Amino acid sequence: MANHQVHIIGGGLAGSEAAWQLAEAGVRVRLSEMRGGGASTPAHQGAGLAELVCSNSFRSDDADSNAVGLLHQEMRTLGSLILTQGDIHRVPAGSALAVDRDGFSEGVTAALAAHPNIEIVREKVEALPDAGLTIVATGPLTDPALAASIAGTTGSDALAFFDAIAPIVHRDSIDTDIAWFQSRWNKGSGTDYINCPLSKDEYLAFHAALLAAEKTEYREWENVPYFEGCMPIEVMAERGVDTPRYGPMKGVGLDDPRTGRWPYAVVQLRQDNAQGTLWNIVGFQTKLKHAEQVRVFRTIPGLQNAEFARLGGLHRNTFIRSPELLDPTLRLKARPHIRFAGQITGCEGYVESAAVGLLAGRFAAAEIAGVDLPPPPVETALGALLHHITGAAVAETYQPMNINFGLFPPIEGRTKKADRKRMYTDRARAALAGWLGL
Repeated sequence: MANHQVHIIGGGLAGSEAAWQLAEAGVRVRLSEMRGGGASTPAHQGAGLAELVCSNSFRSDDADSNAVGLLHQEMRTLGSLILTQGDIHRVPAGSALAVDRDGFSEGVTAALAAHPNIEIVREKVEALPDAGLTIVATGPLTDPALAASIAGTTGSDALAFFDAIAPIVHRDSIDTDIAWFQSRWNKGSGTDYINCPLSKDEYLAFHAALLAAEKTEYREWENVPYFEGCMPIEVMAERGVDTPRYGPMKGVGLDDPRTGRWPYAVVQLRQDNAQGTLWNIVGFQTKLKHAEQVRVFRTIPGLQNAEFARLGGLHRNTFIRSPELLDPTLRLKARPHIRFAGQITGCEGYVESAAVGLLAGRFAAAEIAGVDLPPPPVETALGALLHHITGAAVAETYQPMNINFGLFPPIEGRTKKADRKRMYTDRARAALAGWLGL
């Protein structure tokens, strides 16, 4: 499509969503993705668009009491491709939205490839374009040459943090004489997770094994911080003997059928594909060496014979100092024909990345149409996330952030915590309707 109106660089969740929003608005799009064109990244496994690499979960789908669930709802209202395909390829996960990662990527790829306003080109882009409306959505694993071009153009060094991947286990290798199916507090179907219980002695032995196990070293990345929302399990263990037990290994709300009681600690697995043959270990991102992962994780009751479809890993993510560099519509102040979207802006999470892609696409479409589209109100989830990215007060300490109610303007007056969440969501719906003119 030689006469494209917008060039999108990067076919992850943000780039895919931006392309869809533009195409649906009648804008012709060239979508450049380097995977499938002879290049890849340290984390991706295939060439599908919107490939999920860390987890298969979009987190809570509760739009009444959870900020990310509210973001889901707002994106569905705006015709999000990512949420549409997420709903189509949903797998059981209690009150969360988790997807079959392969089916999801295939669905997004097929939808974009079939759209008459989108041309998908498998190519590596190594420099920011000098002209033409562009959306850079290359994600946290941006090609080094393009990253250097971005740094040279912005005059600001990219920041960096570690991101980690959790292992995936074959379902038929899990011992269900020990493990059992149950969702915490019986949410969802009540049986959406596999639970592996640990007694106090088993937990303490597992904690000690985590501390003693060999880790992969990343000397070239020394002093690069971890993102708190994707903390390796062994790093969590280093913070204190009970830290994992009050994090991903908490046993509350789960009744071990062998004892009728909550276990001292538990390891949960969540379905990873539609067939139910693959399950990922929830919250077990890791930088343990591969042989050590197999050895240590097989000490977990129920996983003693576990066969791993994928082992965990660690990679370096980069993002720009967006509050300093971007305007409220995600344009690069130094070169306004360029917008940034997705995790490279410093949002964190699949849904958040897609949400920023959605906004970038809508802002670009409005610009082409000669329409002044203001940012969504900060009372909405979309607006609160955008304001964090482009309006954070202290750019020097800017860090990746998932959507949360702490990014919203506070609710005035004294209210109960449970009521406050509903007040946030009710206010957000009203504000979004006003922005859309409904």
